[in-house]
Amino acid sequence: MKDLPDTKNIGLRGVKVADTRISDVDGEKGILIYRGFNVVDLAQFSTFEEVSFLLLYGRLPTREELKVFQSGLVSERGVPEAVLRCLQMMPSSTDPMDVLQAAISILTGFDPQLREETREANLKKAVRIIAKLSTLVAAWDRIRKGLEPLPPRPDLTHAGNFLFMLKGSLPDPETARDFDICLILHAEHSFNASTFAGREVASTHAHLYASVAAAIGALSGELHGGANRQVMEMLLEIEEVNGVRSWVSEKLQKGGKIMGMGHAVYHIEDPRATILRGIGNRLADRSGDRKWCRLLEAIEVATKEEFRKLRGREIYPNVDFFSGAVYHMMGIPRDLFTPVFAISRISGWSAHIIEEKFAEAQPKPELYRPDADYIGNYCGLQGCEYIPIEERSS
Repeated sequence: MKDLPDTKNIGLRGVKVADTRISDVDGEKGILIYRGFNVVDLAQFSTFEEVSFLLLYGRLPTREELKVFQSGLVSERGVPEAVLRCLQMMPSSTDPMDVLQAAISILTGFDPQLREETREANLKKAVRIIAKLSTLVAAWDRIRKGLEPLPPRPDLTHAGNFLFMLKGSLPDPETARDFDICLILHAEHSFNASTFAGREVASTHAHLYASVAAAIGALSGELHGGANRQVMEMLLEIEEVNGVRSWVSEKLQKGGKIMGMGHAVYHIEDPRATILRGIGNRLADRSGDRKWCRLLEAIEVATKEEFRKLRGREIYPNVDFFSGAVYHMMGIPRDLFTPVFAISRISGWSAHIIEEKFAEAQPKPELYRPDADYIGNYCGLQGCEYIPIEERSS
């Protein structure tokens, strides 16, 4: 067997594990591509529903195809009553991401095509999960507050319907559209940790729901999906603009990180961050409260200056830097920021899982099976000879 380069302890960064036709990230130029389309153009002209179609089917829909796809999502928004009863039995303190992962597993029993492993069946399953995930997140928030979940509204967009189910009132059209753009921006990002987790599980020929549950589990970690919540908590801690510079300086000089600043792939500003900055400014203008925007601006400036002084290089905001404040200004609870990430990324996860299953971009899907170097004790050495329990000393 040909010796492979040692790629341990680098988090697989730079290691190519598969081909994909779904998305590409050019970190040097700050470009994110979905199925060949620049995310900046999609955010300006498209909708989450259309982007979901694009990710799943590999092309933009015709007007009639989009209408049919939207109708399919609307018809699948409802969650079985038995699933809601299961949620009502969970302690109200349960983390929403744990609830979401559990709910996906419970839903397997209600999908009539669960074990049907054709591309068409998996596309239909993907539509069901995309439609239901936002309903589950909104339902849990109301259940844990002692409220009854609200039924989905068929006359609202995917984004508008979520905000309605969450808060019980119709969102204004501008906020609904801004949230729709947020969903587009978070829908896909190539082989990130949660997408890789979903594809790895799919490589075992597990069904779509199992793969999605794995992706949700990966997203729940604070190093992946929880960063925007940490950004918002940072803003609440600093609170005032005049405290920013000293806070940032002390944090960086002690070797800490400024959450939302810097990215593993982008070497210039994350294009999604640029768009979210604009959304944050629009929300602030509509509310008349620019506190969070002023804080973010001050933190960005201070971090860049301090980072340049300490490390001799540039650092730029990523998607999480602005999304936390954006969701906060939309009235979304902080512990729902990561579930909101999931109700967007489910489109990308589903596309990747289906690609993994049906080899859209590779000759034959292979079971992911990396190796490791064992560095522990070995049999025959001191302390590693088996001694019957009755002969062991205390």
